[in-house]
Amino acid sequence: MDSVADVLRADDRAAAAAMTAGERVALALALGARDLETFRLAHHPPLSHGEAIRILERRRQAGRTPCRCIEELIG
Repeated sequence: MDSVADVLRADDRAAAAAMTAGERVALALALGARDLETFRLAHHPPLSHGEAIRILERRRQAGRTPCRCIEELIG
């Protein structure tokens, strides 16, 4: 017997398989923009668009080998 999560996962896979490559890229970009907006508005006061991107980029670089080029780009 499949769980609800298994059924939803299968439905998502079928929907993604029916999309063209361009549609999948557009969906990924839309989901990224939605998540950035959610992160930005979760702070009080809400962060600016640029500041939210900088914070997420800094977090992504945390723990990696330092790179002067990246440090100069994201502060």
